[in-house]
Amino acid sequence: MTQKEYARLSGLIYLLTILLGIFSLVYVPSQIPIIWESAPLTAQNILKYEFLYRLGILGGILLYILFSILPLALYRTFAPVNRGCASLMVVLALTSIPFTLLNIVNKVDALTLLSGAEYLLTFEKEQIFTQVLLLLKSYSNGIQIIHILWGLWLFPFGYLVYKSNLLPKILGIMLMAGGLSYLVRFCANLLFPEYQIPAFIRVPASLGEIGTCLWLLIMGVRTPPTITVSNQKLSTIKIEGMS
Repeated sequence: MTQKEYARLSGLIYLLTILLGIFSLVYVPSQIPIIWESAPLTAQNILKYEFLYRLGILGGILLYILFSILPLALYRTFAPVNRGCASLMVVLALTSIPFTLLNIVNKVDALTLLSGAEYLLTFEKEQIFTQVLLLLKSYSNGIQIIHILWGLWLFPFGYLVYKSNLLPKILGIMLMAGGLSYLVRFCANLLFPEYQIPAFIRVPASLGEIGTCLWLLIMGVRTPPTITVSNQKLSTIKIEGMS
């Protein structure tokens, strides 16, 4: 495959991860709200929309599987620019995969507690609902920590985009700004849990990733200009070099 074909493949995979991310991380939670002040109501919401909840889990698993392929495709696109930086991008991106998949286990365990299995009859309903809420909180905390890795991989990726001249430099700047916004959100949530983070903090990451995704998918990468030398000029160069 050519560099442009790898770029378009990267754009397609990137688009699928974005769509799956919107579905599993945004749409499903908006339809099945977690009410932190009420464990019973949260459990009722999950049971009421159990199939959608399960689809959200499946979507998350598919998202992270695709995301494990994305940096490899991007590597083939940007390795000629800086192989070391491209390798760092791959390592940082792939490091997040086992953490994200293990974190999903919390959501699966919540379903297990709500399954009504016979071995759970020794627990009171209130105890089960409280444990479900704790598992969902653990999942939420895991996502906050994974924000670190989601942010770090965007720095080498953005640098490669900026230095390569294969894509508009503004996209590289937005990707690096997006990486910084992930880290800011993590630190703010950890140090000031009661503080409501402004929505605009997420804008650089969204614009940078979506813009880069669409550019790779639709435009591919810019082809470096080639220098053609006529046979007559080539012969002249060879003669001059021998003399």
